[in-house]
Amino acid sequence: MSNGARGYSICTSPRSGSNFLCQNLSSTGMLGHPLEYFNWRGRRYFDDPNFPEDVVGQVKKILTMGATPNRIYGLKIFAHQYDWISREIDWCDALPSLRFIYLSRRDLLGQAISWAKALQTGQYRSTQPAGQTAAFDAELIQRQLDALVRERARWEMFFARTGVDPLRLEYELIVENPMDAVRQVADMMGVKLQRSPDSSKVAIQKQRDSISLEWADRFRIERGNPNILDIV
Repeated sequence: MSNGARGYSICTSPRSGSNFLCQNLSSTGMLGHPLEYFNWRGRRYFDDPNFPEDVVGQVKKILTMGATPNRIYGLKIFAHQYDWISREIDWCDALPSLRFIYLSRRDLLGQAISWAKALQTGQYRSTQPAGQTAAFDAELIQRQLDALVRERARWEMFFARTGVDPLRLEYELIVENPMDAVRQVADMMGVKLQRSPDSSKVAIQKQRDSISLEWADRFRIERGNPNILDIV
């Protein structure tokens, strides 16, 4: 079934800028079409109303829908999404010649605020309409901050335990220079790009605004006691 296919997994966490990276990679036409293929509800909403719910069917989609004509496929996965599939497949065995990218965001509080806002508004991409207005909620931000720390820790544990040395990319640097990130992925996959990313196929825009910065300041005032070392 692999037919000489080889690919990569973008290992990351919510609100890391992964959609922006994925669209840039996909737009080259040579580096797969990375999406959350193990998130069948999301795929049904955004791409295919008949996207399979079963994991075996999702793997088939990764190797077909997720691949470019040069048989390179891509996917992205959050650490908690692994739990959705782990009882049904051994994902590294199911996906041939799998390489790894670790995508992180330097501004962890900003990432948590972005996730909290998305949960409130239902707007996970800039191209989606907001269902309602977000309101500052320190408890919600704290929960998403805790969740992000766990997501990061799980990936770091995975890399340490397996000896996997992933290509490490950072959201803030990708925003500054998306072409550099694309070139790094191309080099990892041994692909000589025939063209640069097609900006007309990159619809995602940065969602952080002045409200996000105000919330960060307010959160630190309310929850920034330096005499506390958090347990997560």
